[in-house]
Amino acid sequence: MIRIGIIGGAGYTAGELCRLLLNHPEADIVFVNSSSNAGNLLTDVHAGLDGETDLRFTDKLPLDEVDVLFFCMGHGKSAAFLQDNYVPADVRIVDLAQDFRLASDDNDFVYGLPELNRDRIVGALHVANPGCFATCIQLALLPLAENGLLGGDIAVNAITGSTGAGVKPAATTHFSWRTGNVSIYKAFEHQHVPEILQSLRTLQPSFEGQLDFIPYRGDFARGIFATAVVRCDRPEDEVVQAYKDFYSDAVFTHYVDRPVDMKRVVGTNKCLIHAERHADKLLVSACIDNLLKGASGQAVQNMNLMFDLEETTGLRLKAQAF
Repeated sequence: MIRIGIIGGAGYTAGELCRLLLNHPEADIVFVNSSSNAGNLLTDVHAGLDGETDLRFTDKLPLDEVDVLFFCMGHGKSAAFLQDNYVPADVRIVDLAQDFRLASDDNDFVYGLPELNRDRIVGALHVANPGCFATCIQLALLPLAENGLLGGDIAVNAITGSTGAGVKPAATTHFSWRTGNVSIYKAFEHQHVPEILQSLRTLQPSFEGQLDFIPYRGDFARGIFATAVVRCDRPEDEVVQAYKDFYSDAVFTHYVDRPVDMKRVVGTNKCLIHAERHADKLLVSACIDNLLKGASGQAVQNMNLMFDLEETTGLRLKAQAF
């Protein structure tokens, strides 16, 4: 069994992570750390776990009793944690924050997008889990980069559910403001853009365009739906074949021959992608569950690879029928 510790256990991603790991045949949650909830039952915060666990949050850090740590803290806190705490050298880490997503000589974190870096993730000691928008948008564009088909700027629009903003209440997550409402935020300046460009330029070093990304807040709880518009002069059937070839071995990412919709992925670790030509432009649409493939599901997928397990272990989740 893989012995697991979770740091920052009170948020949405940690709740999803606990749900997945409690039902994972090779996982044993040793502790869930949350200073503000120490002594409380996990079910006091994550009510969906009623009947599945009697674990309690702790403010202790028994780091020598685990094989892997999941960091579910706010951005910037993972690096601070590693500076302030000694983590045994053989304990693996999956960081769900953005602290180590950009390649640097200062750390050994592998960027944890399996469709891009599977061979490097296998056996890795430290993995930086991608951002939710970044996962969806990269999966929509990587096959084009692999085939040198990105030219000029790329226009991307994507809408996300309210869970993407985290569990802490804010003006733009309040139900009465969010319901029946759509709004733009961080236009052209979203923090996930650098990691997307990093991956695209890894596959297509000649790409010098910009990613014009407009994120939207949706009036639903979970899911991401993204569209990308790229100038392309290749025949549609050639482009479609490039997608099918690129994802031929991917267990969760699938090219589909009809337009995608978000409900087909919510509650799963899947990404669905569709592409179609319109004159000299290619429209690519993709969708994921932001808390699963965009966060905790992908984190477990990475753990499976790191410990040489079948990639799908504990992740064969079903979408809602309606």
